[in-house]
Amino acid sequence: MTTNNPVAIGLDLGGTRIKGALVDVQTGELRHQVLHPTDEAQWQEGVRVVVAQLKTAAAGPVVGIGVAAPGLPMPDNDGIACMPGRLPGLEGCSWSRLLGEPVRVWNDAHAALLAEARYGAARGATNALLLTLGTGVGGGLLLNGQLYQGFYQMAGHLGHIPVDADSDLLGITGTPGNLEDAIGNATVARRSYGRYTTTHELLDAYRQGEPLATWVWLTSVRRLAAALAGLANAFSPEVIILGGGISRAGEALFSPLAAFLDVYEWRPAGKRTRIVQAQFEDWAGAIGAAAGLGR
Repeated sequence: MTTNNPVAIGLDLGGTRIKGALVDVQTGELRHQVLHPTDEAQWQEGVRVVVAQLKTAAAGPVVGIGVAAPGLPMPDNDGIACMPGRLPGLEGCSWSRLLGEPVRVWNDAHAALLAEARYGAARGATNALLLTLGTGVGGGLLLNGQLYQGFYQMAGHLGHIPVDADSDLLGITGTPGNLEDAIGNATVARRSYGRYTTTHELLDAYRQGEPLATWVWLTSVRRLAAALAGLANAFSPEVIILGGGISRAGEALFSPLAAFLDVYEWRPAGKRTRIVQAQFEDWAGAIGAAAGLGR
């Protein structure tokens, strides 16, 4: 339902598409959406085009612009300080100078958490974690009601915590046997000895009871459960949100995950951590970037 609530512009800069939205800052409703292909050589011009289209569609005041982008944000959240190898010119770019007005820039997984905290599955929570399970594994931390970015804005890289320290495989941050390698879509072929190439294929075979697929999938879910139990001990959140494409596996994910957590999670006085699926998916970055303007 359309309202007269104020709107903000939320942008999600991806490797293939720039997603832009007018976001109702009170409800998180998407008032207008724009998709624009990402040209690595001219992504800045694409951003300007999307912002111009959204301002025209707003037909009135816009309270601010927020951006979700890959990489480590600058200390003042005016841009991305570190994102090697992708989108030339992104590192060190001041988005406020680029667009000629104040802009807040968030890591894309942090933005997804802000969307869930303000409008979605973590609404009302004081402490929450989000993991995005997709090609890799990203994440974010909400502590004492605030997004925790940490020193050098590195906090929330939950996919890089080790779940198999004896592994000879080092992740992109140098940690051995990390969660991203254990469950991310990028490693399915290696984990299944070349039998399957995507999580979708692996899950189809798992649901049919194929033995190798069952072993590979349940091993991955068990390691995810161990990681979540450890994170629950470290941060004691009210809720852990799982997003990304792998979270859409439904019962194939959440049922064995619950069974493993029954074994691994510390539950003093009956306390247990809620594990829920993210409410926002494809537009979480844009919604969260707009939501973050008030934080």
